[in-house]
This record gives sequence, C-alpha cells and structure tokens, in this order.
Amino acid sequence: MSLARGGCRRRDRHLAHRTDRCERLRRRPRAARRGAGRQPRPKKEQQGRLAGKGVSCGLAPASVTAPGVRPLALPGPPPTPLSEAGPRAVGGRRLQEGEGAAQRRQEEATHRPPPAAAPTPAMWGLLLALAACAPAVGLGLGASGAPGLGLAPSATTEAAGSTPAPRSNLTQQPTDKANGTLEQHVRIRVIKKKKVVVKKRKKLTRPRRPVTARPLVTTSPAGTLAPPEKQEPGCPPLGLESLRVSDSQLEASSSQSFGLGPHRGRLNIQSGLEDGDLYDGAWCAEQQDTEPWLQVDARTPSRFSGIVTQGRNSVWRYDWVTSYKVQFSNDSRTWWASRNRSNGMDAVFPANSDPETPVLNLLPEPQVARYIRLLPQTWLQEGSPCLRAEILACPVSDPNNLLPEGPALGSADPLDFRHHNYKAMRKLMKEVNEQCPNITRIYSIGKSHQGLKLYVMEMSDQPGEHELGEPEVRYVAGMHGNEALGRELLLLLMQFLCREYLRGDPRVTRLLTEMRIHLLPSMNPDGYETAYRRGSELVGWAEGRWNYQGIDLNHNFADLNTPLWEAEDDGLVPHTVPNHHLPLPTYYTLPNATVAPETRAVIDWMKRIPFVLSANLHGDDAVFRWLSTVYAGTNRAMQDTDRRPCHSQDFTLHGNVINGADWHTVPGSMNDFSYLHTNCFEVTVELSCDKFPHENELPQEWENNKEALLTYLEQVRMGIAGVVRDKDTELGIADAVIAVDGINHDVTTAWGGDYWRLLTPGDYMVTASAEGYHKRLRELLAAGAKLPPDLRRRLERLRGQN
Repeated sequence: MSLARGGCRRRDRHLAHRTDRCERLRRRPRAARRGAGRQPRPKKEQQGRLAGKGVSCGLAPASVTAPGVRPLALPGPPPTPLSEAGPRAVGGRRLQEGEGAAQRRQEEATHRPPPAAAPTPAMWGLLLALAACAPAVGLGLGASGAPGLGLAPSATTEAAGSTPAPRSNLTQQPTDKANGTLEQHVRIRVIKKKKVVVKKRKKLTRPRRPVTARPLVTTSPAGTLAPPEKQEPGCPPLGLESLRVSDSQLEASSSQSFGLGPHRGRLNIQSGLEDGDLYDGAWCAEQQDTEPWLQVDARTPSRFSGIVTQGRNSVWRYDWVTSYKVQFSNDSRTWWASRNRSNGMDAVFPANSDPETPVLNLLPEPQVARYIRLLPQTWLQEGSPCLRAEILACPVSDPNNLLPEGPALGSADPLDFRHHNYKAMRKLMKEVNEQCPNITRIYSIGKSHQGLKLYVMEMSDQPGEHELGEPEVRYVAGMHGNEALGRELLLLLMQFLCREYLRGDPRVTRLLTEMRIHLLPSMNPDGYETAYRRGSELVGWAEGRWNYQGIDLNHNFADLNTPLWEAEDDGLVPHTVPNHHLPLPTYYTLPNATVAPETRAVIDWMKRIPFVLSANLHGDDAVFRWLSTVYAGTNRAMQDTDRRPCHSQDFTLHGNVINGADWHTVPGSMNDFSYLHTNCFEVTVELSCDKFPHENELPQEWENNKEALLTYLEQVRMGIAGVVRDKDTELGIADAVIAVDGINHDVTTAWGGDYWRLLTPGDYMVTASAEGYHKRLRELLAAGAKLPPDLRRRLERLRGQN
C-alpha cells in the first residue's frame, strides 16, 4: 500500500576472668597508702593481666623494678625462705616486682635465718625438672610490694579444679592478731596451664534432593509413628490433583453437602466465592460421623508409599485434620492398617496445622493394594474433619491379569521430560542452541530482582534479524513462579522444533521460515526457584507464585483499561484519545512506582520487537475468541467431554473459552497491556489443573498441548499483512495507522513500514494513514490460516453466531 505526499567495643568480664594467668591481691598498710601519691596505673603488660595465648608471669631479676611504683614496706613476719617452703607450686616463670624490691630485700635479710646450703648439681637437676612440670602462680594486679617469689604457704594453695576463691575486698582492713601484728590476707590462684586447641567445625548442610524427589517428610510425635529407617524415593502422585483419578474413584463415609463431597477432596482444589455451593474447597464429613473416612480406588494394584494432605480452602471457615490413620484393601471389604515397625501398633500420622500448607507422610512400609482409606483421628477444635489429599503410588503389574491396566502415560518424542531449575534451564537452552546454531539465538531481556537473567530463545531461519514482512510471535511462561508446566512446555517446544527442523519436517520448516518465534520460558525465575525447592506436590497453591518482592506480575502492568473506558464514556475515542498504543500513565513512570524489574524488562521487550501474536501460558472480541478456540479446540485435555472442571467454574460449557472479564477481573494484566499498548494480540492459556505436575506427567501434558502450540503459531498468518510505502521513494513508512472499519482498535506499522492485522476470514475495508500523507482506503480479503477440518467447522459456526 502506498501513500502520496501532502563505635565502642564491649569487654567480656567472664572471658577476662578465665584468661587471667596471674592474679594476686595484696593490701598495703594505711601508713604506706597515706604517704604514697597517686601514680599512673601500670600498663596491662606490666600488671600481669595479659589475656591471650601463652601469657604467663615469671621470675624477674631483683634489680628490675616496676616503673612509677613507690617502694612499700610490709609489716608482719618475714616470708618463708625458699629452702623451708612447702611443696613447690611455681615453675620457672618470671614474676614482676615493684619499685624498691632490692631495698626491701636488704631490710628483710636482717630477720632472715642463715641461708641453706647451696644445692648440689643433682639437686639443681631435680629443681629444674620440677620447675618444668609445676603449675604457674598468678599474681593479681601486679602488686608493687610482692616478695621475690611471692609463694603462699601450702595450706593456702587452691586445689586444681576447685571453685576459685572470691577476690579480696579492696575496702577491707587487715585484722589485728593476738600478738599485735597485722595479718596480711593474700589470695593466690593456682592455675594449671593447659593447651587449648580450637578446632574449626565444618558447617554441615543437608543436601537438597533434585526436582522429583520428595522433600521434607513430616515426622510424627513420639509414640505415634516410627519413620522408615531408609526412605526410598517416593512414588509419583496417583492423580487426584491432575484429575487422572475420576470422581467415581472417590468415596467417603459421609459428606456435609454435595459441594463438600469426596470428589472435592483433591490436593490444591480451590473453592468458589461462597460456601455451600457446588464448588467447596475440600471433602468434609458430617459432624455426627464418629468414624469418618475418605477412600480412593486406584483401579489397579498399586504400591502406596505416601500421602499428602491439606485442610479446607475457604475464606469463611477454618477446618483441617490434625492426625489420621491409613488402611488398605484389595476388595473394599477386608482392610488392614499401616503399622509402626517399632511396636506393631496402628500408625497415627500427623497432619496439618493450617489449611493450605501441604504435609507429606511416607508410610513405614509401602503397601500393595487397590484401595486406600484415610481415617481422620483428630481435627481442629470446633471444626470439622475436612481434608484435601494426594496419594503417592507406583503401578504394579497384576500377575493374574484380572484387573484392567491404567492408561499409559508417555510420548514418542525423545525429549527431556524433567523439571529444570535455573541452571538446568540455561544448560538445556545452550544445548539446543549448539544443536541448531543456524536457527536459534539466546538473548536476555533483563534480570529478576535476585539477578537471574530472563532468557529468551529465538527460533527463525534468520535469527537476530527482523525480515521485512515476517511476523514476530512470542510465548511467555512462568509469570507465576509455581506454575511450572508452561515453563517445561516451552523448553520441550524448543527441543521439538530443533529436532524436527534437523529431520526436515515440512511443517516445522515452514514455521521457522515464515516467522520469528520468541520463547520466554521463565518470566519469574525467583518465584520458580522457591517452588522448585519445595517440590511438585508440596509447593501448595501460593508459594512461589509472586516474585521475590511479593508482587503478582500478572497485576503489575499499567492499567490502561480504566482511562480508555472513561474516555469512551466521554466520547473522546478515537478523535481525542486513541484506541491503540495508549501511553503509560504518569504514576507508572515515577521512580517510586511499584513496578517489578521483571515487568519493566517485558515492557521494554514489547517496545523493541513488533510482536503480532502472543500467548501467556499459565498454568477485537472475534479475534480473541477465534484464537482461544484454536488453542482449546486442538488441546486434547480441553476436548475431553468427560473431563470435569478443575476448581469452581465449568469452562466446557463455552468450548473451554471464557472472556477474562467474565472469569475474574485482572487490572494491570499483561494481556490487556499488550493489546492496548502495542499491536500484539495475546491470550492467556490455563494449561492444567495441576500447576506443578510431577515429572511422570510431563510426557502426557506435552502430548495434550503439542498440537495446540503449533496450530496457535500458524494463526499469525490469519488476517491481512503488507507494507505501507512512500509512493515516490518506495521506502517504508513507520508508525502509519492501519484502521479496519467496524473494529475500534487500530495497529501501526513497524520501522520498515510492514504491518500485520489479525482478522477472522472475510472482506474488510482498511484505511492506511500517516502524518504528512493522504489517507488510502482499500478493500482487502482476510485469509484464514491452516486448520484441521473439524476445527474449521467449529470456527465457522462461531463466526455465524457473531
């Protein structure tokens, strides 16, 4: 189409007391104290109060005196000579002496008896040996009046290991003896030197199990359940949450109402807005039921290994079971109980302490049976015996072939059917890129709050380049971190496209040559890591749903609906207020706006690439209904007429398609933002009742969604497409407006002038306009995309209804 021109450190006194190697308190006479002036306190090294490694007090030469301390004459009897002293209690360590020690020694020599004979060499050897083995004597506060050795009589020596004597009171006066002399109180603490070895202990951490392992088994109280000595890997879930177990396989002793029947006793099932309707959030037995039970028929012999339970989901009541027993049967008449290994008594399993947290109990001994019963024993006071459950069971072959075999779960595609954490996802994407380097490119659109990159896999015959006229399509998954199925489906899709392209599959080759496909498997990697650590059956309904900041990313985009509706009510659309590419509100662009980094990254991504079609995998009205019907009409599970609703609303009444506003109001959703702020049509696909399915269910989920994922991509060719050029220069005109009569939403051209307008098949009047150019009106025929015959008939009937 062409247009014509127109601080302070705290000291631990207990530690200082323990590390004092030298402690002695000696009182000076009053006369000496009165005559002595205030002197500066000696340093710690001179006081003998060093608290450290290898600090001790020893003998000092007689000529060495402590600086700054006046000599002090001590009254009382002279000290005991060395030769007359009791058992030696000091080793060869240096003792500090105060100033004037030599003078005191001369005064005391006049009262000292004749010295003993000099020791012989043999005695010297004995003394040196004793000195090496003897404990040290500590002198407190480095008293200046200490005698040469400072030895206490043996009677005052404290025994090793005894409680240390209390320190002397500094205000206590010496007491008068009967002979008129003053008794000097000396407290000596004898400390045996020990070598202290401090070993640095390694911090032991419990290794986390990989994706499919059953984490954190709840232990039971003493006397109730003896846990198994060796816990083997748990069996996969039987399928209560994923609906593989039908309603007819569930029975109960009684029910308070139909909405609280056994078919509602499924793990993570959600209630409706009102209690007492058909969609309550648990199975609840009648109040007068004295022996309540919930029974599950596996239909085939199964090896039961564990049970996961929750309380009742309700905004009005609190009900949960706190303990239960388990029984088994092969014919629903004869039952035997799970027993403790230790005492052989019936095992009582601890259950829940709140309504939502899943609690896992492994059986002491796995049991092979067809039926399993949960028998509540205790529950919340003033509440009811209500629970939601999932049973862990492995299939067992029937040797007599008397029972029908269950449906086989699997896929013929050799893909990696596992849950992938952040590192494993990055590794898998790199492997796909290395296998198909000519059609793939990995890039990042930003980072999460925790710094994890938001990786995108681009798949096209010319990756990294926008070709003129080639539409851009995206799949986004993992907006809610605990909705792991969408993440794994996109990882499986990129493996499948790479593998089939290398095999020369014509359908896949056409997809990769006619469009650029962008796959964002994890928009909320922080939330997913939280959910992944808990495991598939224990993550619950809400854990990991929000990002690290606690923001629901599906409500974090700018609300553009409200201003548009107000402008429409005032008659301002489209003359004053446009009906497309609405600008961001002022509040949303402020620095303190509550916008998650993941949301900003996706918005910038939308602005950089002219996306035409998108699907947000969670777990014009005619176009949206068409796109939704295309996905729902090619999804195996959604087309199962016997399939029951997941939680509260039955979408099967409308072909598994519902208007988002009729379902629940989501202000700031990515779908509305994408439609009103860019050219992109986007639908939300709720993939499964089980947000975080077990690994063994991934092959079946892939088969359920594979055809729908491929068919939805092919819808990008539905409608009209072209290039708006300058009539004179033949150059493309960017930002030209493409308006379709009868549809109150326009699209704009990309920077090369190319445009795509998704429309259901039919004739349309299309107008192209740009600033500085005359408008151009044309009648165009919107072509339909390739569809299966049965789906095309359904879409034709849908179009006739509109």
